[in-house]
Amino acid sequence: MNEIMYKATSQGGIITTAEIPNQSDYQKIVRAKERGELIRVRHGVYAVPDALFNTMIDIDRIVPNGIVCLYNAWAYHQLSTVVPPSFCVAIEAKRKVAMPPTLPIELYYWKKENLEFGIVKKNISVYEVLITDMERTVCDAVKYRNKIGLDVCGEVIDNYLKKETRNVSLLHEYAQKLRVKKILTTYLETRL
Repeated sequence: MNEIMYKATSQGGIITTAEIPNQSDYQKIVRAKERGELIRVRHGVYAVPDALFNTMIDIDRIVPNGIVCLYNAWAYHQLSTVVPPSFCVAIEAKRKVAMPPTLPIELYYWKKENLEFGIVKKNISVYEVLITDMERTVCDAVKYRNKIGLDVCGEVIDNYLKKETRNVSLLHEYAQKLRVKKILTTYLETRL
């Protein structure tokens, strides 16, 4: 294994051109990409293919300030047994991010004000990522219930209600901000 591949692997499978000290090392990245050993994630960011299919990837290097949400957040908070189809990442609605088709990342475009609450930084599989907290994650399930299915939404709410660490007042606060409070209240009344 050459030193570029070793460096990428030792950093969780991702390497950037900013981390390369000289032009000859950059050419090694280009050749590794041509051989299929690295995938170009975006300008200046390359990844070892296996790294993209780990339980978590370095979301912040691929989509700076992206927020892990929906399926991945439900899985992280142990609210759903549904296997995430791809990495769900929320970004500001007006932001443009070009994603190569080889990456298992699905972007969700949220209003700026919806990116300002219910977000925490967590260490997942050695990566620091921004992710929706548990209450925000439940509210997102209610908000996207027609896209994800009522069964998944119900599972998320049921599992949330079993958690000892739940904060129902915060849940209602987030539901108000996301304009799903009435629907959430109906769900909670039928389950209590």
